Amino acid sequence: MTRWTGTAWTGTRIDTAPRRSTGAARRRPGAEAHGPADPRRGTDPLRVAVVAPPWLELPPDAYGGVEAMCSDLVDALVRRGVAVTLLAPGEHGTTAAFRPTGPVADPRLMGQALPEVVHAAQLPELLADLGVDVVHDNTLAGPLVAASHGLPTVVTAHGPVQGALGTYYRALSVGAALVALSDAQRGDLPTARWAATVPNGVRPDRFPFRAEKDEYALFLGRMSPDKGPVAAIDAARAAGIPLVMAAKCREDAEVAYFEHAVEPLLGGDVEWVGEVGGRRKLDLLAGARCLLFPIDWEEPFGMVMIEAMACGTPVVALRRGAVPEVVDHGRTGWVCDRPVELPGAMLRAHEIDPRECRAVVEGRFSDAKLAANYERVYRRTAAVAREAARPAS
Repeated sequence: MTRWTGTAWTGTRIDTAPRRSTGAARRRPGAEAHGPADPRRGTDPLRVAVVAPPWLELPPDAYGGVEAMCSDLVDALVRRGVAVTLLAPGEHGTTAAFRPTGPVADPRLMGQALPEVVHAAQLPELLADLGVDVVHDNTLAGPLVAASHGLPTVVTAHGPVQGALGTYYRALSVGAALVALSDAQRGDLPTARWAATVPNGVRPDRFPFRAEKDEYALFLGRMSPDKGPVAAIDAARAAGIPLVMAAKCREDAEVAYFEHAVEPLLGGDVEWVGEVGGRRKLDLLAGARCLLFPIDWEEPFGMVMIEAMACGTPVVALRRGAVPEVVDHGRTGWVCDRPVELPGAMLRAHEIDPRECRAVVEGRFSDAKLAANYERVYRRTAAVAREAARPAS
């Protein structure tokens, strides 16, 4: 169980990186760069350490939903006046203060247990002199060392919360503030002590809005049967709509599934472009007539849906997990109950107003909204910790 120790700290030292302008290179730790003081609290801002996963530098160049969320979150928190230190591997391109958890990020190790455990094991030492009020841990193993560093900890469950993972998160929720991405995710683990539900967000101005669309539909994600790539191909061909498929395909299981189930279906009206990032990803999202999201699992959120909507691109998806919470049926896309309904919905994508898609992201799923929601969670968690640390009268 997490040991709360209060928030009065002195003698803080932070290894940081200078603020960057838009388009600047990633920074190594070096010069001082703190978030500005919160004007609502004088010279005593809320101080937060955000722990990112160990696989990718922030912001990610291509695939990396958790990393993209962490990157946008820390930048938006800094703009709100929160003093943020980011703990992540390699270098970074955020405006937060920075402390590296390792010299390089190696995405080839993604999914392996040892790098995750090593990443977690370093946290007590890395956090020891930061003087933060709250730690926001976005990793799987990191919360296990919360008792060692003794700091109030917020944990976001970025993946499924069923089976063994449900047992894990239920245990964590006893001593940490556990945050869900959606009501659907909370419903998968009703016995956990959930502290809040905070939907993911993106920075809208990083996504190009485009009202006029091309003819193709887009499948974008990772190469897994859970994501429904075969269903996407079947639906697109049934609708007579060309399909562009872009997906992360690095891990052994992803490659094996691709070679066995997906590659034989490619060709003609189905184009495989592999993993994409940067301008290529944005252009594909903005130009698509719709994003096809035929998932076959209880997706806790689905970042790609709001990325598409930010570009004015409607979403055609199956009603699984958080899809109905993200996609407004008939306003920002079409939510289908069965795969057989997907082709018809794709043909109706033009009925969705791209401006509505963008407006929903700006109103409900922006980085500003994300940061405001998490700041409330941080402040509440810190207040509970202070109260628990007071001597009994």
